[in-house]
Amino acid sequence: MNFDIGDKAKEVRDRVAAFMVANVYPNEEEMLAQTDEGDRWQPIPLLEELKAKARAEGLWNLFLPESEYGAGLSNLDYAPACEEMGRSLFAPEVFNCSAPDTGNMEVLVRYGTEAQRREWLEPLLAGEIRSAFAMTEVEVASSDATNIETRIQREGDDYVINGRKWWTSGAMDPRCRILIVMGKNDPDNPDRHKQQSMILVPLPWPGVTVKRMLPVFGFDDAPHGHGEVLFDNVRVPAANMLLGEGRGFEIAQGRLGPGRIHHCMRLIGAAERALERMCRRTQMRVTFGRPVADQTVTQERIAEARIMIEQCRLLTLKAAYMMDTVGNKEARKEIAMIKVAGPVMACKVIDWAIQAFGAAGVTADYGLAAAYANARILRLADGPDEVHRNQIARLELKPYRNTVSERGANAFVPPLDEEAGLARRPRFVV
Repeated sequence: MNFDIGDKAKEVRDRVAAFMVANVYPNEEEMLAQTDEGDRWQPIPLLEELKAKARAEGLWNLFLPESEYGAGLSNLDYAPACEEMGRSLFAPEVFNCSAPDTGNMEVLVRYGTEAQRREWLEPLLAGEIRSAFAMTEVEVASSDATNIETRIQREGDDYVINGRKWWTSGAMDPRCRILIVMGKNDPDNPDRHKQQSMILVPLPWPGVTVKRMLPVFGFDDAPHGHGEVLFDNVRVPAANMLLGEGRGFEIAQGRLGPGRIHHCMRLIGAAERALERMCRRTQMRVTFGRPVADQTVTQERIAEARIMIEQCRLLTLKAAYMMDTVGNKEARKEIAMIKVAGPVMACKVIDWAIQAFGAAGVTADYGLAAAYANARILRLADGPDEVHRNQIARLELKPYRNTVSERGANAFVPPLDEEAGLARRPRFVV
């Protein structure tokens, strides 16, 4: 494995980092203040100014690999720049690299028709509109996507949609103009992974009601927000179907791989910034006659945080490398591993930083509470930890199933290479 990034990727990373220092960090407090002024659900004026500036500098749509629409960066090349963006909750949108728009744009690039890309992808790439992804449902355990009950039924030249979704991130944004909705069009299909479809639903649209906002530990993420959305006999043209009936699960797997790794890249940046704040704070504060940084418990936490961050960074880079070289499907175990490890790591590191700040850590003054809320929900978003662990275990056990049945008690002894007289052990080869 080679984790060296090219000169172009290094240049992009450095330019993103410089832009953050010059434009994002100094304006975070003002953007928070503007969010609280008047209607919280309107775009933040200063953020819109920074978006225009980033686009003018060519720091725009950096996330799309192997696409005429992106910046020509591979998943591995994008990782360092994405990590820089993760240091601020505002930054991903500044560079038009924020979820769920990135995942939705990738869906349209991979699976959309020419007409669908023209109508929805191009405005998203330009930052003119926002989007949302409606998959999770209220009544069922959506960790098993085959449970989804929203119906998508063909009637003549239209599809009619009925159902109730929640945690539809971005649905509260007044700029949200398109929903990608997952539902069942063929619930009786014996293959439960071919019962679902995905379809494009414009906003506003007859029968679509954004019922309420769902806060995360009290944070509403305005003006983005996470909405509960009702679909009551929503009729859309048949041309809005993505890829074809029964292809929804296939699209979901294609969409969620990149989305998951991007979350983990950003969480590494968030954890790095939390650790930096922790180091500064503990050297400034004095307890029992000496700086908090001199306390052994503080030093242990700082050391453990550094170890955990580096471990997650390497695992994320490995997953990105495999996505680039052998494809998302072959990299699914590595993607699942980082999706568990990244949020768990970030939650722990940010929690230690909060503890080091004392009561100040749970206020909104230092950004740690919001960073923790964001990291914690990512242990659920794009699949909960338990589902990913199950997948990892299944993939890990798969090579042993036949071996155990054929060789019984000797199943765990590596087979011998008779010529070399050595045990052959499985190796990772790319």
